[in-house]
Amino acid sequence: MDIVLEVLDTFFFDRVYATLLPASSATVVANSFKDGAANATVTGPIPQNYQYHPSTEYFQLKPSQWAYMSAWPRDNIVRQSVSLYFITWFFGLVVYFVCATASYVFVFDKTTFYHPKFLKHQIRKEIKQTMISMPIMAIFTVPFFVAEIRGYAKLYDTTEQGPGLWYNYFQFPLFIAFTDFCIYWIHRWLHWPGVYKALHKPHHKWIMPSPFASHAFHPLDGWSQSVPYHVFPFIFPLQKFAYVVLFGFINIWTVLIHDGEYVAESPIVNGAACHTLHHLYFNYNYGQFTTLWDRLGGSYRKPNDELFRKETKMGQKEWERQVAEMERIVKEVEGEDDRQYSSQGVAAKKVQ
Repeated sequence: MDIVLEVLDTFFFDRVYATLLPASSATVVANSFKDGAANATVTGPIPQNYQYHPSTEYFQLKPSQWAYMSAWPRDNIVRQSVSLYFITWFFGLVVYFVCATASYVFVFDKTTFYHPKFLKHQIRKEIKQTMISMPIMAIFTVPFFVAEIRGYAKLYDTTEQGPGLWYNYFQFPLFIAFTDFCIYWIHRWLHWPGVYKALHKPHHKWIMPSPFASHAFHPLDGWSQSVPYHVFPFIFPLQKFAYVVLFGFINIWTVLIHDGEYVAESPIVNGAACHTLHHLYFNYNYGQFTTLWDRLGGSYRKPNDELFRKETKMGQKEWERQVAEMERIVKEVEGEDDRQYSSQGVAAKKVQ
């Protein structure tokens, strides 16, 4: 995250903080800066003995005069926290809307609108829940990022700084394996009756989710399931650019398992078909990436063959079977079903 912060400091935050929180006035010459700021002569403040240290050896962004003109220099922990909060919130929303919209337009089967358990105004509600949750989740996420950029994590830059060339490849399956294991158990905990009603029920409002349901959580629910991703670099080494790539991947993956396109007919991959069964039947397929821990924990449910055939996936017979079982399980898990389903439903459009 220090790489992302350095880039945004250089092109955005330096000027913002210098404008909003200027240091006491002073006149300085650029060569007096130990870093050699990108100006010959500067009229402006230089508050502390801040020194520029590049976040990576692969490129450097020399700070401009603005980096030295705020009462909050780049290494101020309060500034770092505020910047990381807005980065987490803003870029979380950007990734959410870009990925979910692309999936909705190009992948999501619009026939789902006519499923009897698709909610009234569901997509609008999914987006609203996400918009409420994201800024709150960001608050709880920032301490991890601050600790990382202040050197408490095991993040490394070059291969020489890490365990070796072999680890540059091994870190990816290790990350998947570790987070898959942790999220499985966190997800099962979220289904304990008291915890479910307090935290996880808002995400299970969506019986037939759309891609916009991917981040539509109660804030503490979404945050708790993200904790393993943030804990990983404090336990295991992780290359900085791999870190950024993996965080992009997990956000995309979260959208993919909610898109309703059942491509991964695999006994190993916990894809959209497995996750749709989780939304329909609640107590199965808690895994995030694989089916391993569901199999070992006795919670795996194999998607039925009908879901992988276009002609039967959205068929009347399959929907009726799903609804009958779902309604029985809802009574066991939640009691009275308080959802408001769309009036379109099966009655509005008979499918096969």
